[in-house]
Amino acid sequence: MSEPRSRWSMIAVFALLGAVTQTLWVTYAPVTDAAGRYYDVGDGAIGWLANVFPLLYVVLAIPAGIVLDRWFRGGLAAGALLTATGAVVRILGDTYVFALAGQLVVAVAQPLVLNAITGVAGRYLAERHRPTGIAVGSASTFAGLIVGFGLGAVFTEDVRTLLVVQAGLAAVAAVALVSVLRTPAEHRAEVAPAGFGALRIAWGDPFIRRLCALVFVPFGVFVALSTFAQPLLEPAGVAEETAGLILIANVVAGVAGCAVVPVWASRRGRELAVLTTSLLVTVVACVVLALVPGVVTGFVALALIGFGLLPALPIVLELTERRAGRSEGTAAGLMWLAGNLGGLVVAAVVGVLVGEPLLAFLLLAVLSLLTLPLLRSFSRVSTSEPARPPTA
Repeated sequence: MSEPRSRWSMIAVFALLGAVTQTLWVTYAPVTDAAGRYYDVGDGAIGWLANVFPLLYVVLAIPAGIVLDRWFRGGLAAGALLTATGAVVRILGDTYVFALAGQLVVAVAQPLVLNAITGVAGRYLAERHRPTGIAVGSASTFAGLIVGFGLGAVFTEDVRTLLVVQAGLAAVAAVALVSVLRTPAEHRAEVAPAGFGALRIAWGDPFIRRLCALVFVPFGVFVALSTFAQPLLEPAGVAEETAGLILIANVVAGVAGCAVVPVWASRRGRELAVLTTSLLVTVVACVVLALVPGVVTGFVALALIGFGLLPALPIVLELTERRAGRSEGTAAGLMWLAGNLGGLVVAAVVGVLVGEPLLAFLLLAVLSLLTLPLLRSFSRVSTSEPARPPTA
């Protein structure tokens, strides 16, 4: 019998939903001052409207993965509906309480959506198309950041309209995804063990554990640079507006990288070589930023980091999908958990060093360099053998 066809319509609507979740995450980042005036709160309170996302992801990554492994369509539909609900809650009242409540709802939905990147590819695409599907799903999350910053630039002083537009996008994405989900998947649909069985299978695989350790630093470096690039480059004469453009260039380069690099690496079996190159480029770029910071070096270095580091996500997720089998949702949750923990820890350390840009950039370079030995250990473990439950 021939292999079932690939359903690219599912990939398209899932990519839209993934982009929307990230757009909602960074809603208030480009309009911090205006949002503070709108809600009559300080910058710290506005910051928490974004900070709740990585904090809740750390808590919910594994439970969301278990839900997706057992009830994939129901779990993903719940994620879509919660995303739209949270976006709508934010426009029900013009107070900080409604804003925070809405963000919390979306933050709960986010793991159900992002953990499903590998599951969507595995269930709705032929095997040869899955690397491309994972790359598209991953790239859409970064594209959502660009949309979020772009909408913030358009509605800089009109927070209410900004929230209404985003609620409309979330509603469209949710309705589209739920509609497509009505048709069952035609590809692999293995059911994971009940309870924590899927977690035992995923975590019992040494390959999955190594991947978790690997993603900690790259995620952390990207989050730290996204959070503190402006104050770190400011002593070198980089204006706030210019730093914003540098960060946009960083994400745009990352989206371009996600569209090309993971598919190329998968077709040629060069995933580990690409990850090694990405880390080496990050090391060199961070050293350049430490020694000769400025506008030109900022644009070039951060664009190279984006092009190298962001494709690491779809590469890692594709390796996870190939390896994890029926526990793929939980395994993907472990990847996102490790990445978000890396973001919290590395960003916190860099935040302490924000007044010492030289030390901060060198620290990021050293952390990236110390991650390279981890890649050697992968050569001793098959990337394609499905994970098995650990023996007693």
